Amino acid sequence: MVIKNVSLEIVCGITSKLPKTTHPEVAFAGKSNVGKSSLINALMNRKALARTSAQPGKTQTINYYNVNDGIYFVDLPGYGYAKANEEIKAKWGKMIEDYLHQSKQLRKVFLLIDIRHAPGENDRIMYEWILKNGYEPIIIATKLDKINRSQVQKQLKLIRTTLQVREGTILIPFSAETKQGREEIYEILDQVIEEGL
Repeated sequence: MVIKNVSLEIVCGITSKLPKTTHPEVAFAGKSNVGKSSLINALMNRKALARTSAQPGKTQTINYYNVNDGIYFVDLPGYGYAKANEEIKAKWGKMIEDYLHQSKQLRKVFLLIDIRHAPGENDRIMYEWILKNGYEPIIIATKLDKINRSQVQKQLKLIRTTLQVREGTILIPFSAETKQGREEIYEILDQVIEEGL
């Protein structure tokens, strides 16, 4: 996949209606501070189009990035942020669920999990939601550069067993620093674009 042009085209807040888009969409879901913005920036070859933040819980909107005028990267609000109040959390949850349920163009869902830790309760709920809405999530194990190479297989196994992932589920270790894993993700994105033509 060669990135020619990208733009943040649509920002959808808690009260907005979901847009009707004409390109296939791939969605990125994950806990606050799992490295979602860093992954999206790495895929788009941009330093800071998706805003990374030292304050988790910043993404409170659904952001649609138009890539090459052929596919949308859809950045879903980070979940599980402890300091958000319950009402806000419930609204984010509803936004994510509505999106998964209603988007006509959604083709793939990437679920990001920090490779350093076992998936938490929110990750398990998200995994179940994605399945319930008819998608087989592709799991991206982020922050690969933060662990020793010798720990990688053990941590990937921990993610698989904690989430009880279905057999055949794609799990890609990824580092925003070294870009390891980016080519595998590009292959999946190319496939989505081809199928959308």
